[in-house]
Amino acid sequence: MTNILAATSFGATSTTDDVLSSVNLKGKRILVTGASAGLGVETARSLAAHGAQVVGAARDLNKAKAATEQVQKDAAANGGSFELVELDLANLKSVRACADGLLAKGAPFGVIIANAGVMATPFGHTADGFETQVGTNHLGHFVLVNRIASLVRYGGRLINLSSSGHRYANVDLDDPNFERTPYEPFVAYGRSKTANILFAVAFDERHRDRDVRAAAVHPGGIRTELARHVDSSRIEKIVEEINQQLAAEAKAPFQWKTIPQGAATSVWAAVVARADEMGGQYCENCHVGHIVPDHVTITAVSEGVRGYALDAKNAEALWKKSEELVGESF
Repeated sequence: MTNILAATSFGATSTTDDVLSSVNLKGKRILVTGASAGLGVETARSLAAHGAQVVGAARDLNKAKAATEQVQKDAAANGGSFELVELDLANLKSVRACADGLLAKGAPFGVIIANAGVMATPFGHTADGFETQVGTNHLGHFVLVNRIASLVRYGGRLINLSSSGHRYANVDLDDPNFERTPYEPFVAYGRSKTANILFAVAFDERHRDRDVRAAAVHPGGIRTELARHVDSSRIEKIVEEINQQLAAEAKAPFQWKTIPQGAATSVWAAVVARADEMGGQYCENCHVGHIVPDHVTITAVSEGVRGYALDAKNAEALWKKSEELVGESF
């Protein structure tokens, strides 16, 4: 059952429990990737605590099992369920094995939340030779989701975790693996987060005829393991610059979101927002984001999505390039 509260009921400080306060998810099966830390654990917990049957995917099952003890307790106490499956998004052999296992089981999903990801990693490659961030954040999910798309029920949804970091860069389809471009960690992150949005746009276009919709979400600024590759002094400098911008606009200083606040937009888009409202869109702070033209400067914490990230032609070009890279057509 989907909540029919107006989208304006929620905002930047809403938590997962706020968003799901009157929602009963009994009978809804939901896949959440990255269920071993941070947003993935809270997303899984909040959904299971409202009766959903949650399947959590993680690379390190021992770590995930320890991190999701509360998820299991909340699921058991509220008629939900929680199970773990192995998934290493940086290795397409693992991705395909995970997809094959889910297909063999044959149980349908109401929602897929592609939550897992890495940020600003040192230059490196996945097991298949892709630049680490585009390979993990985009191509791993691209293969997983497309392989199990037949399991998504009529009326189901795909939610891709993106970021305001998509503003660092559009995708580069001529040099996706930085073979000719000097590597910059946040540019690579930006490309991968733009790819997450474009994948949602193209998936939504392909599946809306059976009322399956897709959206990308920006969770906000949260302290999680995601920033483990970023020097703390770099983060402090970014926050300092943000606060200078905010002060110049006579606004209050930047506040980190809590993890339950950060996961709120994921669950809002997944089970609360109207399908015709969220389909093919970029969502933030529990509402649909607006396009900000490329020539307009956006402060780091301002809302808004760049037009290139929602461009249908860009989305189709990325889809074709992604198929070429992974050697598989969907």
